[in-house]
Order: sequence, then C-alpha cells, then structure tokens
Amino acid sequence: MKQVQKILFPIDFASNFETLVPWVATFAAKFDATVYVLFVAQDLAHFASFYVPHGNIEEFQQQAIDSAEKRMAAVVDEFSKKFPKMETRVELGAPAEKILAFVQKEKIDMIIMGAHGRAGLERVIFGSVANKVVKSSSCPVLTVHP
Repeated sequence: MKQVQKILFPIDFASNFETLVPWVATFAAKFDATVYVLFVAQDLAHFASFYVPHGNIEEFQQQAIDSAEKRMAAVVDEFSKKFPKMETRVELGAPAEKILAFVQKEKIDMIIMGAHGRAGLERVIFGSVANKVVKSSSCPVLTVHP
C-alpha cells in the first residue's frame, strides 16, 4: 500500500472548511501523516489595471494576510488534537498555482480539499481552484463538497 506521509489541506476561511476536518483526520490517523494546512490569500495585483490607488490594494492585501494569520492561529488551537502532526502556512498569490507549487516544494503525497461547486459569474470571477488542482496535481486529490 502506498504510504501517505504528507497531506495538504488547503482551506478557504470564507467557506465551511470545518466539515472537511473528519476526512483529513481519518486519513492523517490512518497513515500517521503530517497535515499541512495552507491558506492562500488571492493576489489582487492584477486589479491594478483598474483605477484603484496601488497603496489601497497593497494595504488591503496586507490586512487580509494579517487576518488570515490570526485565523490560522485559531485553527492550530482548535485542531491540534485532531492533527497531532500539523504545520500551517499563509501565502499570497493565485490559490491553485500556490497549492500546486506547495505540493512540489514539500513533496506532498495527497491533497484533501473542498469543492464548492461555484457556477455562473462566481465561477468566471474566481474560477475553480479545485478543478485546476485536480487537473494538474502530481499527487492524488480527494475533493469533498462541504
């Protein structure tokens, strides 16, 4: 049987990621794996072509990262018993690309992530991170609709 030593659990604080925790906990316990919890704050630099003062975008992004780091500290407190071997990261960029780069950099064995099922304009604006990850990942991806 394939050994899974590193599980990536990308989260989106805007969604109900807590419903995925039992799935991640089951796989982590089964394989005694380290869980990497990753949040990627969307890089808004591409919106600079609109008339938005650049300082406002940078300030907003920094506030988003600061807020995400505080929420990530709460995740550690809440889930440390479920994930005894856990590491957390907060990064800035395009979520799917950052997730895929993280997989390569950390040699992740499996990804467990939510699939929101966005449609219409929401999908056009935000795209489907899960879809991009599933299509391009070098490791197995378990998607769960929260």
